[in-house]
Amino acid sequence: MRVALIEPATLPAQTANSIQRMKMAQALVATGNTVRVFAPGTHPGVIWADFARHYGLQHEFELEWVPNVTALRRYDFAFKVLQRARAWGADVLYSRSPQAATWAAMRGLPSIFELHDIPMGFMGPWLLRRFLAAPGARRLVANTQFLADTLAAHYPVPSRPGFLLMAPNGVDLERYADLPAPSTARQQLGLPEGFTIGYTGHLYPGRGLETILALAAALPDMRFLLVGGKPADVETARQQAARLANVTLTGFVPNGELPRYQAAADVLIMPYGQQVSGSSGGDIAPYLNPMKMFEYLACERPIVTSDLPILREILDDTNAIILPGGDTAAWVQALRGLAGDAGRRAALSATARRTAEQYTWQQRAQRLLAGLR
Repeated sequence: MRVALIEPATLPAQTANSIQRMKMAQALVATGNTVRVFAPGTHPGVIWADFARHYGLQHEFELEWVPNVTALRRYDFAFKVLQRARAWGADVLYSRSPQAATWAAMRGLPSIFELHDIPMGFMGPWLLRRFLAAPGARRLVANTQFLADTLAAHYPVPSRPGFLLMAPNGVDLERYADLPAPSTARQQLGLPEGFTIGYTGHLYPGRGLETILALAAALPDMRFLLVGGKPADVETARQQAARLANVTLTGFVPNGELPRYQAAADVLIMPYGQQVSGSSGGDIAPYLNPMKMFEYLACERPIVTSDLPILREILDDTNAIILPGGDTAAWVQALRGLAGDAGRRAALSATARRTAEQYTWQQRAQRLLAGLR
């Protein structure tokens, strides 16, 4: 199929949302489809090799930039991109942009609309209802079961089989094959040696920076490696960690290099708070489906995570240690226990990898288009 994937953000971007969409573009290509990504703005002058390194891609797809007026909040982009997609000969339009998905479906182009949280404000719910009633609407995708159930309960979702699809995020398993042992990865990256607790991702409120720094203070014999974050957030974290000699912050690392940094950790953590901010603000804790969770699983490292109900759709006591988010003493005890128990680490790692094998981007891409050909 010819799939027009609509990217509402300016490319390249460092947000998890943008990375997720580029992973899906690649997966659609890898499963035998022709993909063109339409993005707002003008060509940034980035060559494919750099673009692929930024997003961690192995399969190339087409990119087309569509000029737009920022003040129009992507509505002009939605109209223009429909014309471009039709001219290109798209069989289906796939988007997380409510404007693009709704306008295309209203104009009869077969459309897939993906959501990662509940639509907010006035226009979000209005656009979703228009999409659901449009002649071109083919599929509504939610990345958690809780979100799918919530959408079905509050919106007139068509009852025909396959219209509402629950599809968690995924991982490129091949990028996590034959990773080096933690000490070898640290040596290759020039990182300090020692039992290392790793965290990758942004440092927005609710992601657990305060917990990590408290753990670093309580466990001076362990190393804490924080990978990622916007420059301002990283600088704030560096100031807060200034007195902790066992904390390393790398700042943003291209996704193409991320697996080796994750492999440098003996344990990977997700110390979420009860409220978690997303890239555009708001609390995403009820609908959280972090890509790093699947990367951690594929990396074959023990995972310690906060006990958010939504994470239990993927994690359980066989593939992770699940703890109250704010209970520093429990986290200290768990990390000390893992440091002294190689057998426990190995058992959690093996189960984690088996879990990851159920959630690949290519499997997700196949489900996305199943029945639409």
